[in-house]
Amino acid sequence: MSQELNQDLPVDTSTELLEQDFESVADYHRLAARHFSAAAEHHLAAAAADDEGDHDATGRHAHLAYRHQLHGVQYAEVAVLDNDELDDELLEQDEDHAQ
Repeated sequence: MSQELNQDLPVDTSTELLEQDFESVADYHRLAARHFSAAAEHHLAAAAADDEGDHDATGRHAHLAYRHQLHGVQYAEVAVLDNDELDDELLEQDEDHAQ
């Protein structure tokens, strides 16, 4: 795999991000977005490595892409589930439909 491709990849900041304190739903949305972005970058790197015939790099980037995707989904779920305002709106809508 080329050096240019390696330099363009996002740094795996999972440990750094886990050490931060998240205090708002917006923080979880931002974290989810960062993981989805990292997943996309690794998918592109896996595709480029596959084009070059580098099976080890293809597998490594595919694994990292999948891992970032899973983390992104988890943080997106937390953002939705921790959104109390959304819960209140949904409860009001349910009550309106029940009447």
